[in-house]
Amino acid sequence: MIRYYGIKEGQFHQLDFLREAHWILVSPPWQEGEIQDLAARLDISPDYLTDPLDIEERVRYEKYEEARSIIIHTPVVNETEKENDPIFITIPLGIILTQGKIITLSAYENPVLERFADMKIRGFDPRNERLFALQIFEQNVLHFLEYLKKLNLRRSLIEEELYNSSRSEELKNLLRIEKSLVYFVNSLNANELLKIKIRRIDLLGIKDNEDLHLFFEDIIVDNNQAKEVAQLYTNILNGTMEAYTSIISNNLNKFVNRLTVITITLLFPALIAGFFGMNVPLPFRMAESPLSFYLIVLISIAFSLGLTWFFRKKDMI
Repeated sequence: MIRYYGIKEGQFHQLDFLREAHWILVSPPWQEGEIQDLAARLDISPDYLTDPLDIEERVRYEKYEEARSIIIHTPVVNETEKENDPIFITIPLGIILTQGKIITLSAYENPVLERFADMKIRGFDPRNERLFALQIFEQNVLHFLEYLKKLNLRRSLIEEELYNSSRSEELKNLLRIEKSLVYFVNSLNANELLKIKIRRIDLLGIKDNEDLHLFFEDIIVDNNQAKEVAQLYTNILNGTMEAYTSIISNNLNKFVNRLTVITITLLFPALIAGFFGMNVPLPFRMAESPLSFYLIVLISIAFSLGLTWFFRKKDMI
C-alpha cells in the first residue's frame, strides 16, 4: 500500500496524487508491480525501493545523483507463533530522499511511521526532509527503549513465577526474551555506527545548521544509551538463566537424593520380613510365641528409625 502525505492549505493531509506529496509511505500489503511503478514515476532505480523490504538487508546508506538512501533497523513484534521464536525482532526501515520528497519503506507495518501518519510527533513537517529524517531516527530509538521496558517487565514477572516453580516453560520464555535482546543489541550497534558515518560525511546536509546538528548529536547519544540498556538487560538475563538453571539442577539432585534415602530406608523392613518369612525354623523359639509377628514389626521399625537418624545426622535428608 502506497500513501501520499503533504501539506495542503496549511494542514497535514493524506493526498491522492504523487506530485503533490512531500512524504510517500510504503507499507504492506502492496500489489504486484506497485513498487516498480512508483520507482518508474520517480525515475529512480527500483533497488532503492525493494532493498529495504528484504528482512535480511544490512544497515547502510547510499548516495547517488538521483537519490540518497538510508536503511536502519527498527523493532517490531514477531508475528510468528512458534514458541521458541523471539518476542521482538528487528527489520530494515528504508528512508529515501529524492526530488524534494522523502520515501519510507518497511516490510512490516511500522509503529514508528504510523505515529507520523497520525500526526503524533510534535514539530513534524514533511516538507523539511532533513528534520523529518532525524525525527525518524529519534522515534526509532524511543521505540527501542519502549520495547526494552516491556521485555524487562516480562522478565521480572517470569522471575517471580520461577521462585514458586521449576517449570521449563518459564525458562523457554526467558530464552525468547534473550533472543529479542540479541536482535536489539546488534541492531542498535549497527544503527549507531551508521549514524556516526552519516554525520561524518554530512549525508543529510545539516553541517551548517547548528540546531539540526545538535539534534543529531543527541540522537546518537540516545542510541548509545539504548544499546547500553539492551546490553545490561542481556547480561542480567544471562545471569538469571544461569542461576535458575543451577537452582533447578540442585533441586533435582536433592530430590533424587531424598528418593534414594527413602528407598534404602524402606528396603530394610522388606529385607527383614523376607528373612523371617522363609520356610525355615525361627530362632529363639519365636514360632511358639504369639508375639513373634509384633516383634518382627518392631525390629523393622527400629532399623528404619535408625537409618533415618543416621541420614539426618549426615544431612542427607
